[in-house]
Amino acid sequence: MADSTADTAPDRHPTVWLPIPPDRLPGLPEGPEYLHWDGEGDFPSDPVGVDFYVPPYMKPPQVVTRPLRHGARPRVVQTLTAGVDNVLDAIPPGTVLCNARGVHEASTAELALTLTLASLRAIPRFVRGQDAERWYAGVYPALADRTVLIVGYGSIGAAVEARLTPFECAVVRVARTARETPGGVVHAIGELPQLLPRADVVILTTPLTDATRRLVDADFLARMKDGALLVNVARGPVVETKSLLAELESGRLGAALDVTDPEPLPPGHPLWHAPGVLISPHVGGSTSAFQPRAERLIRAQLRRFTTGEPLENVVATG
Repeated sequence: MADSTADTAPDRHPTVWLPIPPDRLPGLPEGPEYLHWDGEGDFPSDPVGVDFYVPPYMKPPQVVTRPLRHGARPRVVQTLTAGVDNVLDAIPPGTVLCNARGVHEASTAELALTLTLASLRAIPRFVRGQDAERWYAGVYPALADRTVLIVGYGSIGAAVEARLTPFECAVVRVARTARETPGGVVHAIGELPQLLPRADVVILTTPLTDATRRLVDADFLARMKDGALLVNVARGPVVETKSLLAELESGRLGAALDVTDPEPLPPGHPLWHAPGVLISPHVGGSTSAFQPRAERLIRAQLRRFTTGEPLENVVATG
């Protein structure tokens, strides 16, 4: 792995590009030159000279990677996203790529639980009923006594489980490889064919990789039990949209989607009005919890960078 410290000439301070104005980030370590770029307008300096780049948050890949396509060869790229699929292919040789582990767990887990409960307890139906002055009394599914399968049991998956625990449901965990955790066994992804028929709710928290792209295809969905709910707070392309639509239109499965493919979902797309689907506009991490956690991560990583300590959350080296 390349050295991630600020190895610069003695007559030059390292240059750091931040998506947050430096004067709004008290506690930054002394030494670097801090410049603000939020993805809009001209670059704050020549991209060739940037040493540590924090890409703008909630910007499309063409914006996030723009400095890298204009000659930037930073020693470190520190994303503010949990997934790095929007920048990974543009990372130059020798650049250390770090993700935002620890920033999005709370918000994304909250939304996963919200979408699950709202779907099971028919909240969308009640909202429409309120608009139409209709009283939809009846017996509705509960989360209690259900089996919830979490696909992608990393830090976000663990945070989802922590929030599910008080609801008296059984949790089954799946990750790339099998392992033991203090909370119990984590099954390998190859065990999905045997696990899916047991699950009442399947929550996707996996990163988007070549292995997980269209993981949820027609075969995956066919193995889910009748009446099961698919919750996606991962990435849209993890799910094969055409196959999901077929299951939704048949009425066999329900879905709650914070992410879609395509995204944003265009007007007129059949997912908007498919039966049994609840859609939120990719807001898993976009809450008031984001800013303080993102700021803590930036400060901590820059302290490590300037003092020569190993960086955290390293996911790749270009």
